[in-house]
Amino acid sequence: MQGTQLKDFIVEQLEEIKSNEIKVIEIGEKSTIADYMVICSGTSSRHVKSIATLLIKELKGNNLPPLGVEGEDAAEWVLVDAGDVIVHIMLPQTRDYYQLEKLWA
Repeated sequence: MQGTQLKDFIVEQLEEIKSNEIKVIEIGEKSTIADYMVICSGTSSRHVKSIATLLIKELKGNNLPPLGVEGEDAAEWVLVDAGDVIVHIMLPQTRDYYQLEKLWA
């Protein structure tokens, strides 16, 4: 599963596990690191960590283990690198501060 299918799978999982404000940005023409960036929010650090843990579990369960995961300890901003899709799970205040949507738009 690559590209668009992977993005759709990830967004579906994020919706199921109650992520907030899911935003998909197509970055394939701007960067070689991935085709899509998915950004979402959790309501607390515990929620952010839970979203990341459940997403990683679903990816692994579908033979799509992440290439890397960063930020699980602090759970203020967790990055899940799924290859063609990079997922940022953030607290709302962290998301407001870094404004990744504006950076990549």
